[in-house]
Amino acid sequence: MTEDGLTSFECCGVRIDPMRMDQAIDAVLNPPDHSVGRSVHLCNAYTLSLAGGDATYLRMLNDGDLNLPDGMPLIWIAERIGITGLEGRVYGPDLTLGVFDKGRSRGTRHYLYGAAPETVAKMAAELERRYPGVEIVGIESPPFRPLTEDEERDVARRITQSGADVVWVGIGTPRQDWFCDTFARRVPATFVAVGAAFDFIAGEKKQAPSWMQEHGLEWAYRLITEPRRLASRYLVHNARFIAGVVRARPHIVER
Repeated sequence: MTEDGLTSFECCGVRIDPMRMDQAIDAVLNPPDHSVGRSVHLCNAYTLSLAGGDATYLRMLNDGDLNLPDGMPLIWIAERIGITGLEGRVYGPDLTLGVFDKGRSRGTRHYLYGAAPETVAKMAAELERRYPGVEIVGIESPPFRPLTEDEERDVARRITQSGADVVWVGIGTPRQDWFCDTFARRVPATFVAVGAAFDFIAGEKKQAPSWMQEHGLEWAYRLITEPRRLASRYLVHNARFIAGVVRARPHIVER
């Protein structure tokens, strides 16, 4: 069960917490306990494929606070096993925009952590343009390597001192999931792994047409636009995901 008592299900060994977009936005904005951190992971075929080959990553995801369905195949699987009323996936960029919009009325403080310096700056500027009055209390572009222990302590200190309620993390899967898990244990904020949302909101990359997203074909669009970088991710890991679904039949679980 999710924090709101909704039904969860297991796919490829990973617990998925299916929600409508409006429910996911409210879940990010309304932590059960403001004194502790939370990790929120957006899961898709790639995430589950990686988890199938890495027991430590699998365990970390299942220990997370929310695992939202970011891929349409997970929505189809949920519906097939009897979970109804989902209306579509919880797409990272849309979740981000929805939380920024709705959070304005309650003074939600946001921290952006990820991407290149110019990209995260563009993202912040675009969010402030779209949603006047939003509170962005920090933006940070991390190095493209693992952080040292001293750097981790400094990041935790900066985020804590900023007073951020929600920390948006866009440093790629699986690194961003590990980041959310690590820092949710140190900082009383909600950490959300949203990946390419940084590039899309900043205008650095184009999103797939709506009809492709609705039919689960976003992967094909991204593969065409970035074949060298994404060939292994989509061609190899999509096949592994399908094999994982066949090997371990998805089923409803209790949290």
